This record gives sequence, structure tokens and C-alpha cells, in this order.
Amino acid sequence: MSEDQSRITTVDVDTAFIKSKRGILKVAEMVTLFVAFVCFATASRAKYITATVLEFVIASLLLLLYMFKLHKRLTFFFWPLVDVFNSAFAAVYFIVLSLLALTTYTVTGTLVGGIFGFISAGLLCVDCYMVFKNITFNKPRSQIQSQDNQ
Repeated sequence: MSEDQSRITTVDVDTAFIKSKRGILKVAEMVTLFVAFVCFATASRAKYITATVLEFVIASLLLLLYMFKLHKRLTFFFWPLVDVFNSAFAAVYFIVLSLLALTTYTVTGTLVGGIFGFISAGLLCVDCYMVFKNITFNKPRSQIQSQDNQ
């Protein structure tokens, strides 16, 4: 019984991440994506629903990854770079998707979903910039900090 207890690993919850700028930004992305999903669902637009749900799931998984500090245990990916690529591609995709939704809308739900898609794209761009700015690319941390102070 004592061997089983020694093998149990605990998962730390990083509540400070949720209160940080990046955590608030991730939650805001999820909220706008959910609102866009609801709007597209009421308008019965399957292609828009699929895109918003997919990005909502990816954003949720990344939030959980950072919140439970799993990015420190799962080291086979460089998670900040995964987050940058996700944010960049999703931002471009949502700009295009929102433009299509706004130009071809026939139902008000599609119009509002397109507007929230643009808001999501803006939040994704800000998230991409914030994460990319913090990636060091093998530079010493002291050099990064001195560049930030200039």
C-alpha cells in the first residue's frame, strides 16, 4: 500500500496564471469563441460552427495545459511555440471566416458571430504577440532582460 502512495503524483494548479494577463487573454478568447459558436449555431451555419468549436477546444486544452503546469511535464513539444503557431493560424483563419460570415450573412446570428469572430481574431493576434515576445530562442535571459529595458 505504501508503494502505491509513493507513485501517486500530484498536479499543481497554477491559479496565478488565470489572474495573469495571458490567462485573462486566454479566458477572453474562449468567451468570444463560445459566443461566436452560439451565434453561428442559432443561424445553423455548420462550417462556421465547426471552426469555432475546434478553436474553442484547442484554446481550452492550452489553458488547461498552462493552468495545471502540464507544459513542464510534457516536454516533447515546445509549448510556447505551439501556442504561437496556433494563435497565428487561428487569427488568420478567423479573419477570413469572419469576412465570409459578414459578407454573406442572411441571418442576424451570422452577422453577430462574424463580429465576435473578428474580436476573437484580435485577441488571438495579441496572444500571439505576447507569447512570441517572451520566447528567448536560446539567448541568455540576462540579454533578453537588458533588451527589454532599452
